[in-house]
Amino acid sequence: MYTTLISAEQLQALVTARKSLRVFDCSFDLMQPLAGKQKYVEAHIPGAVYANLDTDLSAKHGAPGAHGVLTATEGEDQPASGGRHPLPTREKFATWLSSVGFSNDMQAVVYDRNGANYCGRLWWMLKWAGHEAVAVLDGGLQAWQATGAAVASGEEASHFQANFALGEEKAVLVDAQTVAARLDQSTQTVVDARAPARFRGEVEPLDPVAGHIPGALNRPFSQNIGEDGKFKSGEQLKTEFDALLAGRDPATVVHQCGSGVSAVPNLLAMEIAGLGRTGLYAGSWSDWCSDATRPVAKG
Repeated sequence: MYTTLISAEQLQALVTARKSLRVFDCSFDLMQPLAGKQKYVEAHIPGAVYANLDTDLSAKHGAPGAHGVLTATEGEDQPASGGRHPLPTREKFATWLSSVGFSNDMQAVVYDRNGANYCGRLWWMLKWAGHEAVAVLDGGLQAWQATGAAVASGEEASHFQANFALGEEKAVLVDAQTVAARLDQSTQTVVDARAPARFRGEVEPLDPVAGHIPGALNRPFSQNIGEDGKFKSGEQLKTEFDALLAGRDPATVVHQCGSGVSAVPNLLAMEIAGLGRTGLYAGSWSDWCSDATRPVAKG
């Protein structure tokens, strides 16, 4: 079972051995939402299912309610989180997994071509659904191609319907109320994965308010990736997170970003570093700043 990272060579070995496996391509572009699927059609790992951040890995966006918080559209379940990419309910997610032929006995491998920015979302969601056998392809599609392995183009044939059964949650989902209640307490350390300028509130290209959650630490998610396009070693990541936390208990960490997507590489990196599985505030900054009564820090 692979539960954090898997190399291109290890994935090839699973394919050759015809192991029970499902590969997911999670490539995406926030500024061009259709670009990810277009890239998938151009080239993907043979047999891979495309997982769309907006439509497969997020709840449908409802109408803004009080304080701009997204609410469910008529006939839809209430999303499991707020923000620009609200989580679907676990039940909705399980239905999608079943529709693409994913079952509980399969090893899942997720990848993108965006420095692990988007595939971590599906990695985390599968843990949340109770499925431990999911790993990020280290180095993404680029690493697969670098080995000389074949890629496919066009659409893949549909898979037979499966029956994915939800298990006990193996990921920690944190909401805005919990984050707010623990501000300035030693029981919580918020780590913000956004770029430094956004964290400081100097620019804000996506959300209506600039700044960060008071007391948060800043670690851009891209810092987890080395020059080779792969995650840094566990030893190096541990050194870097120890320096960031400066004595704070790793178990108190709650990760966030703009909408709960690019925070996951930090969460995964801490796990690779042996620092345990930490929490995710999935609504993140887009959810936090939707309520004008919540405090905002800058600088």
